[in-house]
Amino acid sequence: MAAETEPVVHILWMNGGLSCDGDSVALTAATQPSIEEIVLGALPGLPKVAVHWPLIDFECGPETGADNFIEWWHKADRGELDPFVLVVEGSIPNEAIKDEGYWCGFGNNPATGQPMTTSEWLDRLTPKATAVLAVGTCATYGGIHAMAGNPTGAMGVPDYLGWDWKSKAGLPIVCVPGCPIHPDNLSETILYLLYQVAGQAPMIPLDEALRPRWLFEHTVHEGCDRGGYYEEGQFANEYGSPKCLVKLGCWGPVVKCNVPKRGWINGVGGCPNVGGICIACTMPGFPDKFMPFMDPPPGSRVSSTASGAYGVVIRALRNYTMRKVDKEPKWRRKGTELTTGYQKSW
Repeated sequence: MAAETEPVVHILWMNGGLSCDGDSVALTAATQPSIEEIVLGALPGLPKVAVHWPLIDFECGPETGADNFIEWWHKADRGELDPFVLVVEGSIPNEAIKDEGYWCGFGNNPATGQPMTTSEWLDRLTPKATAVLAVGTCATYGGIHAMAGNPTGAMGVPDYLGWDWKSKAGLPIVCVPGCPIHPDNLSETILYLLYQVAGQAPMIPLDEALRPRWLFEHTVHEGCDRGGYYEEGQFANEYGSPKCLVKLGCWGPVVKCNVPKRGWINGVGGCPNVGGICIACTMPGFPDKFMPFMDPPPGSRVSSTASGAYGVVIRALRNYTMRKVDKEPKWRRKGTELTTGYQKSW
């Protein structure tokens, strides 16, 4: 009797949307876990994974090379790959708003030889996918390409499929935003979905914007190293200052993102951690609702004024306390008497 082959979960990574491929590049920096650990099955309980990702299939072209790369997409369309996770990178343009041509595509249709648009691939593959993962702010909410005045009618995957869309396995669209995406946020979400496909994890907890809740439930401000300066009313007036950056245009107090707490690579870096303002790239309203980026957010004028007023009192009280506690207790000295307050019991 032939040995039973281990089932394989295929990951089809489509970067044919409107995108800069920055999210693919970011994933190469992931360490918790790394993409190598996922692909090689180095983590306990992971199913066997086959990743079809343009960034690493450098020997293959869409229709030529050592392997016909796009054939994996056609196999999925024919129902020959099951289960598979469809990863979408880049925003989805509206192909119905023009008379000719196409905005973006991914490979060719074998029957016609004509390019297949990104939206056509979504129409074909999402009903067959076990899970759909939108990576980066372009794919999740439209991002830069969906700004007011754009000619493409670009949108995120949930806008295209519907925010209540569910996969055949009952999974909602999973959105991991970021411009670019945080490497570990993405690799951790991929890991969770793989465990879920393997039946080893509960339903992935998502917030109202379909983001993994454990990654995006706190604001930038809550995890920022500069938060204490805000509380004490100390604000930077120029770049290079270690103080709070709100007056320079930082949106951290209202943006859901864990980058300051997590760092960028191996816990190091991250926008405010290295002196950069938060421009809200993980938010559905980005970029339109947060522009112009270098102007202080509307609420910051009120909050910084209030913080500046009570911050003076807080700093004075803390400085007084600091002077008191920044000294050793008086009984730590040489002498012939014990002055620690110790009482003999014998």
